Parts: sequence; C-alpha cells; structure tokens
Amino acid sequence: MPPSGSLNIVVTGGAGFIGSHLCDRLVHKGHAVTCVDNLYTGRFDNVRPLSNHRNFRFVKADVREPLAIEGPVDRIYNLACPASPPHYQRDPIGTVKTCVLGAIHALELARTTGARILQASTSEVYGDPDIHPQPESYRGAVNPVGPRACYDEGKRCAEALFFDYRRVHGVSVKVARIFNTYGPRMLENDGRVISNFVVQALRNQPITLYGDGSQTRSFCYVEDLLDGLELLMESDDTVTGPLNLGNPREVTVKEIADMVLAQTGSRSRLAYHPLPQDDPRRRKPEITAAASALGWQPRIALEDGLRSTIDYFALKVATPTATAKHADSNAVIDVTARPSRKRRTALSTVGGSA
Repeated sequence: MPPSGSLNIVVTGGAGFIGSHLCDRLVHKGHAVTCVDNLYTGRFDNVRPLSNHRNFRFVKADVREPLAIEGPVDRIYNLACPASPPHYQRDPIGTVKTCVLGAIHALELARTTGARILQASTSEVYGDPDIHPQPESYRGAVNPVGPRACYDEGKRCAEALFFDYRRVHGVSVKVARIFNTYGPRMLENDGRVISNFVVQALRNQPITLYGDGSQTRSFCYVEDLLDGLELLMESDDTVTGPLNLGNPREVTVKEIADMVLAQTGSRSRLAYHPLPQDDPRRRKPEITAAASALGWQPRIALEDGLRSTIDYFALKVATPTATAKHADSNAVIDVTARPSRKRRTALSTVGGSA
C-alpha cells in the first residue's frame, strides 16, 4: 500500500511524455516533486502548468553527469532516455551513455539518500522475439551491433546495474518493462506508430506503413501505465521486477492505421515502405506477473485512448507552439515556486548537450 503523507520524489526525464504525466499525478497527490530533464526530447511546456506550484521544482540537467541533491529523497523514477528510434538513433553514443551513466548516477543518488528507485526499462530488451507473448523470463533476441542496439542494449545494461546495486549495496530497486504507450503529449515527430499515423491523418498526408503492415503491437494508454508504475514503486520491497507493463490487446499496424483514419475522417492514403532493420515483428506483453504482484491490468480501451490522443494532436497541429525560450539554453534552469523549508533542495550538475 502507498505510504501516507508527502514524499520527496525525483523524476528524471520528467518533462517527457510519460514523465510529465507522472509529475502531474504526483504533485496533485500532495508529493514534493523535483523534475530533472535536459530537454533533449522533453519539453518544458509539458510541465509549465506545474511551475507555480509550491511542491514542484524543475531543474534542467543531464543524467550523464552526477546528480547531487541536498535534502531528503524518498523515491526516484528514472525515466530519462529518448525512447523513439529517430531520437535515440540521432545520437546513439549519447543514448548508451544516458542509459548506462544515467542509471549509475540515479542509483548513486538512491544509495546515498536511502531512496527507493524505479527503472523505466522497455519491451525492447526482448528484441525481435522468438517467444510470443513475451514473459519476463524470456531473455530476448537482440542484435548487439544493429542500429537499435544503443537503446536495446543500453536498457539491458541498466537493468543489470539495478540488480547489482541491490545485491552489492542493498538499494531498494524496481524495474518496469514498458511496452508501447500512447496518449497526449507524445511528440509529433517521434516516429512512433500512433503519433505518426494521427499527425499524418490530421494533415491528410500519406500514412506511412513499414513492411506490409502485418507486424503487431500492443498499445497501453498512459494513465493505465502510470497506475502500474505507482503500484510497482509502492509494492513490497521483495517485489523488484522486472515486470511487464503494457496492454495485452494485440493489433496489427495496419489495423491501427484503419482505426485512425476512421476516427479522424482523413483523406490520407496508405503508403508502404521497407521494414527497418531489427524492427520487431510481434510485440505483446505477458502481464500475469504484474496482475498477480500488483493487482494491475489496463482498463482504457484502445478506441477511447485513441480518441483522446487524436483530440490532443488536433489542437497541436492546428496551433503549433514555439519552443520554450529557455529550452535551447545551456545553463541549468531551476524553476521553483515558494519552496518550504523542508524542500530547499539544490541540484548540482554539469549541463550536457543531449
């Protein structure tokens, strides 16, 4: 059961798609949240509404550099990493450093503060799977030298680090393997199936399908995922994971395209392109372990989640916003509103370039 009272929580990658929704939820539950993000793929606009809240603090920093936070830290959610192929392949070496050094620095913060820490791992640790659906016991079929390896192997190494810190230092760790997640605040250009299709449909552009569209994915709405992350974080210390968090409803990529076209009323046509190297043919989580350990399962139907996502992108496409003025700044940004004495928390870091 979640503890009573306010917690001091650090969310790395907190201005990103999932991280910003998590910050919203935690602040509104009364927790004191420090959001750490370098704004490589995160956007300050995602957390701007929280910037005047007394329990919220934003710091622009890079997890590839040590995180030195003064004061108490009770929980750390480590979500810092670009998660879509166009973004993590743009700087593959930086992606590996974010996965590995970021994990080390977040774990060091947990070790020195006694905080519990959750790693946002990924279904990509399974690679292009030979077993379907994918249980946590499956060790994966990952190409360690392919163009996706910077992310896949980086996340696998991060998982190893988490369990080594538990064995060697007694750190309380949790590992969630997150499957395809969607919802408002996805980036328009992130190269993911749903965001690509929705934006293309709203603009009446060709819908990009790779291969013949028969490859499958399983899509979990962001609010369902947040339920799983919180339940895992606050579960008994013996529940470490890795636990799959995702929606087991499996659909083909072409079915998603058809659903988006139907909901948007778009005039877009389907455009077929070669399948990218190492792109998984099938993806479906086995969530029996999460259901048993956490009592968790997704509740939001794909059709309903798509409707909310389309509504969000309809506004973004119609009224694109300029990048926040400070998003390109190399300086560390600290936006804190009316901090209480309990939360005079300072973060020292060397700003990175990604």
